[in-house]
Amino acid sequence: MIPSIHKRGSETIGLIRYLYGPGTDEVHIDPHLVAAFDPLTPDPGRDPKATFEQLEHLLDQPVNALPASKRPEKHVWHLSVRAAPEDPILSDEDWAAIARRMVAATGIAPDGDEQACRWAAVRHADDHIHIIATLVRDDGRRPRRHNEARRAQAECRRIEADYRLRRVPPGDGTAAKPPTSAERHKAEREGREQAAREELRETVRRAVAGVMSEKEFFDRLSAAGLLIRKRAAPSGDLLGYKVALPDNRNGEQEPVFYAGSTLSPDLSLPRIRKRLSGGSEASRGSESAPSPRSPGAASARRSTATAAWQALLIIDNGDDGQVAAQIAAAGEVLDALAKTSAAHTRAELRDAAFVFERATRSHIQAERGHDRALRQAARDLVYSGPALGRGEDGATTAMVIDMLFFLVTAAAHWHAKKDHAQQAAAARETAEHLRTAYQAAANVPLGVLYQRGRRLSQPLRQKQAAHLRAAVPELAEQILAEPGWHALAATLADTESAGHDPAALLTEAAGRRELSSADSISDVLVWRLRGLADLPADATTMPNLTPTAAKGSGRVASPAPSRDGQPRKTR
Repeated sequence: MIPSIHKRGSETIGLIRYLYGPGTDEVHIDPHLVAAFDPLTPDPGRDPKATFEQLEHLLDQPVNALPASKRPEKHVWHLSVRAAPEDPILSDEDWAAIARRMVAATGIAPDGDEQACRWAAVRHADDHIHIIATLVRDDGRRPRRHNEARRAQAECRRIEADYRLRRVPPGDGTAAKPPTSAERHKAEREGREQAAREELRETVRRAVAGVMSEKEFFDRLSAAGLLIRKRAAPSGDLLGYKVALPDNRNGEQEPVFYAGSTLSPDLSLPRIRKRLSGGSEASRGSESAPSPRSPGAASARRSTATAAWQALLIIDNGDDGQVAAQIAAAGEVLDALAKTSAAHTRAELRDAAFVFERATRSHIQAERGHDRALRQAARDLVYSGPALGRGEDGATTAMVIDMLFFLVTAAAHWHAKKDHAQQAAAARETAEHLRTAYQAAANVPLGVLYQRGRRLSQPLRQKQAAHLRAAVPELAEQILAEPGWHALAATLADTESAGHDPAALLTEAAGRRELSSADSISDVLVWRLRGLADLPADATTMPNLTPTAAKGSGRVASPAPSRDGQPRKTR
């Protein structure tokens, strides 16, 4: 349940007309009063004799009783309370009780205070109510509203428990503003998958990923088809920007613009400038970015996996500011990977990037400059172009998703230790999306390795098992029982063919990070070994392949089965 305290107003009648009217860009359905400070309060929604002016006069009486010089200019208080989409539809009686709890918690009308502010709660949709109040008590004093937003949030957490609603992690004020009811209803009417605010936020985030100058950033916004308005000082210095979707227009058929800062706190121009070149002033103005590299999709993904591993070490051992910078840059990598992913992984990676956005911000200030490797990786992904999703770039996609899974899991643990509840929850949800994307990306390349491992001679398989027992004796038997063991055995054979010591390389791969939390330890070791030994991630490029796995066979290797014969779950 989400409470939103809106900006204070100066005209009670204006808000009343909005609450009982058709609404802006939406249709208010059956607006009516569910509760008020006085049970006899007139309801213009259900009583044909009641008027907006009567309700206004009743609410404003304490304000009008004051001398004109002592009346507050902004005396109209407005709170909306919204249930989650999956919550059951509450009755009017439930919403009335919730309204009374909210005005008591925020200090508008404490329980038992007969001189409290006057208020009314209006419902015009199934999932939320609006509470209007005037900020002068009946005794002429002002209400005590210290920390009202925090107290509203705390009361909503208690309401969720009492009514068995979806439990929302407590926030810290760093979340992006969600779409308003009007924006969501407008998107539904127009058949949009997302509200305009969310679509713009996602597009701007992708435009920021790995950029190195303001010019490059605005060029990407233009290339994405957005309308842009720039705000400049009299000196000509750029102060900010707004963006709009060309087809999102208001009643006057004008584009609806959103400032970057209203899309998300970290999308304001000053915050974007801090990202550029680690906060260097040289990236400001109209200076062009250095010529982007085009490393190729597979190469970009390999370098991204390496950068993610380095970031993982910092999250485990770095200072808070450095960790915050790595997590924020990981969001850019996810945005870039989603933008360039193949069709079979695109939806899950896009969802992962969308959810992880919440995990990239907290009250801990990121120390920019420590995130250069990840930001460069995001840039390489963008300029490498879309991946085909097969061959080497398909296999390296599985490799980088595997590493990003550990990265966002580490981010979740770090946020949890800092009591960042919403951020930790977002990172955990991101990990689940990455788990699903990994399964789609890894199915074919691991299937090829599985078939090659099954065709190894018995002495060679025993030799690789001996390497395994020597390197990770505590995990060896578990790995040998996994379906993915055959793929790992083939990879160990490949490392030996490439001139490496399999046991030594396996010891290094296993020591990089704990493995017990992995669903398939053998899968994790496969990608680590292939990265450490610089082996092709796509095993079909290795020499001496069996006919089943060879490129020219015209056949696709069967994916490795699970223990129960069902499609395997590898992450």
